[in-house]
Amino acid sequence: MFDDDDFYTAKVSLPVRDAWRAPKRRRGWKLPKVLPVWALPAAGAAVVFTALILAYSVKEADESAFAGAEAVAAMAPTAAQGVSEDRLRSDTVVGATAKVAPTVVSIVGSNLDGGGEGEAKSGAMGLGSGVIFDRSGDKVRIVTNNHVVEGFSQLDVVSISGEKRPATLLGRDQITDLAVLEMDGAGIKQLAEFGDSDALQPGETAIAVGNPLGLGYAPTVTQGIISWPKRTIPVTLGQEGDFDWEMDVIQTDAAINQGNSGGALVNLEGKVVGINTMKVADMGVEGLGFAIPINQAKGVIDTLIKEQKVKRPYMGVVTQDLQAYKGTEGLELPSDVKKGVLVLDVVGPAKDAGLKSSDVIVELDGKPVDSTLALRKYIYSQKRVGEKLQVTYYRGAKKNYAQLELEELKDR
Repeated sequence: MFDDDDFYTAKVSLPVRDAWRAPKRRRGWKLPKVLPVWALPAAGAAVVFTALILAYSVKEADESAFAGAEAVAAMAPTAAQGVSEDRLRSDTVVGATAKVAPTVVSIVGSNLDGGGEGEAKSGAMGLGSGVIFDRSGDKVRIVTNNHVVEGFSQLDVVSISGEKRPATLLGRDQITDLAVLEMDGAGIKQLAEFGDSDALQPGETAIAVGNPLGLGYAPTVTQGIISWPKRTIPVTLGQEGDFDWEMDVIQTDAAINQGNSGGALVNLEGKVVGINTMKVADMGVEGLGFAIPINQAKGVIDTLIKEQKVKRPYMGVVTQDLQAYKGTEGLELPSDVKKGVLVLDVVGPAKDAGLKSSDVIVELDGKPVDSTLALRKYIYSQKRVGEKLQVTYYRGAKKNYAQLELEELKDR
């Protein structure tokens, strides 16, 4: 595949989501072919479910909007003696649900005035979930997935009681698939509490709360376990299916369906330990859902609130893994150069440093890089905007060295 660290976008629509919100010139976001096309971001299906959405009245908010929390909180069980262990566990789940359910909302995205560059088509709608987690003055903040809000010019939040309020996008990040919204907080008394995702254990009870398949199923609670607390999954940021990034996620068998994206994965204390983001949807596969660990999300959320985006460096190369290139003979490389990153095009810092098309990068700062994934991970995790980067590369049979200054990756 072609990789571009300059014109980079990610976490966009898979074929299923494209059916209802297909922005122009947006790159695919899916798991690689080694984990076939079954990896679906669970952001809802608005065109498919538009009739379902319209079937439910969404009232405009007033001072009593989002006040359904008290009614839900009444579900919390009281302690009782002489009850079975199963009943106690069930009551614990009920209590945890009562604590978090009022904070989980539906997020409706729309483009009613026409789709501009990078936006969904005019008339397109999208539906996902979000979690109210913070208050700032008379406003409250909501965390959700980037792929829930990306491409929409209008965002509305619908509460558990069906009340609707407009929301403003504070910031979003395509790589971590996180976004933060802000809206009027009048009448909202309950905020979600974040837990400790690092403390999760395999087999621990997990509760997923979200709004699958449309507002008619909001909210929906499913129960399962933590299948594995930290699973590294390769994903593709481009369109061709080769993986060039990795996400660390929580794996759970609690049901996560379309529309659950951005909802809460909760422990038995009613604390949010993850933000639901995607699932495995393939014939014969059940119980493979994934959530962004909340400890990983906290820093990104804070950055999005303060700076509206996560600043990342870029070197300005369009690349392909050398191992996947079928014309290596024409590159005239030394016989021992079998792995590296083939440069297809250069812009910005790389061009200024003298790199050219058909160069093969083999080291960054003296450390071997054998794939675009390795290149990206090194730059994003080890370098900052404005720092120098030493590049070792081959041009034909000759080994060369270049130094460039990393610039800020711009949204496109």
